[in-house]
Amino acid sequence: MFGWVFGVTVYAASTVWASFMAGLTIGSLLAAKAGDRVRRPLAWFGAAELVIGATALASPAILRTLERAYGAAYESLPHSLPVLTLVRVVMALAVLMVPTTMMGATLPLVVKSSAFRRGRLGERVGLLYGSNTTGAIVGTLMAGLWWIPRFGIQRTFAIAASLNVIVGVSALLIARLPVAQALTARHGTRPADAARAGLRATRSNLPLILVLCVFTLSGFVSLALEVVWFRVLTLFLRPTVYGFAVMLATILAGIAIGSYLIAPWLDRRGRWLAVLAMLEFAIAVAVVFSLGPLIQVSAFSDWLTPLVGRIAPPWLAFPIAGSLLALFPAALLMGVAFPIGLRVWAGGDADESETVARRIGLFYALNVAGAIAGSLVGGFVLLPWLGTHASLNGLAAISFGSGLILLAASELRRSHRLMVGVAATILFALALVRSPDPFAQFITVRFPGERIVWRDEGVEATVVVHQAAGGGDLSLTINGNHQASTDPPTTYIHRRIGHLPMALHPDPRTALVIGLGGGATAGAVSLHGPSVDVVELSGSVVAAAPMFSTINYGVLSRPNVRIRVDDGRNWMLLTRQRYDVVTADVIHPIFAGSGNLYSAEYFRLMRGVLNGGGIVVQWVAGTDAEYKMIARTFLSVFPETTVWADGSLLVGTLAPLRLRRSDFERKLHTAGGAQGFHDLNVESFERLRAAFTAGPDELRAFVGDGPLLTDDKPVVEYFLSLPRDRDVDTSPLKGDVDRYVVPE
Repeated sequence: MFGWVFGVTVYAASTVWASFMAGLTIGSLLAAKAGDRVRRPLAWFGAAELVIGATALASPAILRTLERAYGAAYESLPHSLPVLTLVRVVMALAVLMVPTTMMGATLPLVVKSSAFRRGRLGERVGLLYGSNTTGAIVGTLMAGLWWIPRFGIQRTFAIAASLNVIVGVSALLIARLPVAQALTARHGTRPADAARAGLRATRSNLPLILVLCVFTLSGFVSLALEVVWFRVLTLFLRPTVYGFAVMLATILAGIAIGSYLIAPWLDRRGRWLAVLAMLEFAIAVAVVFSLGPLIQVSAFSDWLTPLVGRIAPPWLAFPIAGSLLALFPAALLMGVAFPIGLRVWAGGDADESETVARRIGLFYALNVAGAIAGSLVGGFVLLPWLGTHASLNGLAAISFGSGLILLAASELRRSHRLMVGVAATILFALALVRSPDPFAQFITVRFPGERIVWRDEGVEATVVVHQAAGGGDLSLTINGNHQASTDPPTTYIHRRIGHLPMALHPDPRTALVIGLGGGATAGAVSLHGPSVDVVELSGSVVAAAPMFSTINYGVLSRPNVRIRVDDGRNWMLLTRQRYDVVTADVIHPIFAGSGNLYSAEYFRLMRGVLNGGGIVVQWVAGTDAEYKMIARTFLSVFPETTVWADGSLLVGTLAPLRLRRSDFERKLHTAGGAQGFHDLNVESFERLRAAFTAGPDELRAFVGDGPLLTDDKPVVEYFLSLPRDRDVDTSPLKGDVDRYVVPE
């Protein structure tokens, strides 16, 4: 939802993410300070859940108000990243601070409310953490696989917020039960000075302070790992909403299972610091080798498909296979380690029931603060500066170093600590030496026989240029999506999206191209001489474009072209510029985030930046259901839509299209027009007429009545919710082009 306002650049997304996590941190610290003083922590937990639900239900309306304010203020703001980031932080905090602060307060309060009987804190912490994470798995899968495609984002949002209200009311009712009140009275809080004395006693213990530091680092490592893992896994699994949901659910499943497994053991006496040290060593090795098993993803997916097909769409078997191979082992170990660390820190030497909320609140707050830093450093520093391979090894080294720190402070004898440390170091060094290069595996799995020519792991995307065997055609993939190629059929498709509007518009002076890709579309537009703005989300894509100069007309060196690294949709929302032609590079509708580029709201933004007489060109393809839904949505915004190129290109205009032979022939006799129309294969007005397919009436009859694509319900991204048994057949689409030809 914030992406509709700020765009989906990594800077905008990170701003929202950091604001969200900051609220969790503040809430945990507040609960740490007040949680041990309240007499009925379960009632306070219920109140916090009610506040979450109420403020969450109100936040869409608040966000819409802020969107209007942001749009109105944008032109007067200095267009520098620091200033825009500050404005976005203020807006995000205005929406998120109250509900996320309450979310951060819930864990210390609910653990405190469960600590009625002494001696079972560890088990309760493990069970609560595992159960909370299990709920997160269900929420991830329900929202990502069913609720959003069925109900839309707004109604899914309302369902989730309503569940918070139900939880809050339930907690308040349970807190009023006589048994709960009796237990609270029996084991209620003692004076605050006793709690402070207990906390001082705990903090004076160096091993416990080391545990706190290690799990602050653990938060950093875990979120930085998610950034790196997700970026690499999208290369193998494709960046779909289902892939992201499965990846997140797999990590959460590992954490939940690990927490459940260790819960029964947490209240037993043991050498827990030594156990934590071993777990950190194991996590480090698991991280180093996490991407190695992906070489077997196809074979594992084939084995898994019949099992998955019994309960879910078989298509999900591939992302499940990749996620299990890469993510689950390390996540399982993390799930075991976190409750142990929390139990060691919260138990301490003092009376655990008196300071449990304070200790847990502090532990959780520092862990989340580390997570904020990890997510930002992972995306902005590690990937662009070090790359995936070095980033993984570096993060693994932090985990391994944490293990050495814990081992040094552990209960083991000094000689045993030395032997374990040496053995672990040798094993970890061997793991680093044998760790695989994920990009070599990516090419082996996805493009066997090809070689990597160039790659860049930028802030926004991972871009790879690879070449077919024997010095063949170059291809460009962006986050695993095939985006461009020098092979003639692909080149023609991309160029046609740029040349066609220049042939149809009588006198195009300004143009906007959303997305650069290999540059063939933008280069085709620029060849005809207008002033061209190209808005590309990733600077890495811009860096790769010169390698495709043979197909993009040297677009980056043309004086009439301006490249803007920004979110294209957000650019149209905020710019005051107007264009004669608006078009876009090919973006397949099924990939995550593409729903924002096929919705009615997006098409209305296109219409809003058009000059009078302007033209919008939209590529459309897919299954029968996908094609008709996209075309129906485009037609709802541009009622005068005409169809070209055998149905693959929709041309939207504000008034009925008019074609004049003299306009075409005048452009044909310019250098750019002659070259462009030759490459379009329309070297005469008759050939241009032959490229016509149908008019709006024929298209309206072909697509029929049905739902539209909206920001709220981006069904094309959730493609498994649509029929996929039939590809589109546009042969029935036939119309008379003569209706649009103006006599001389």
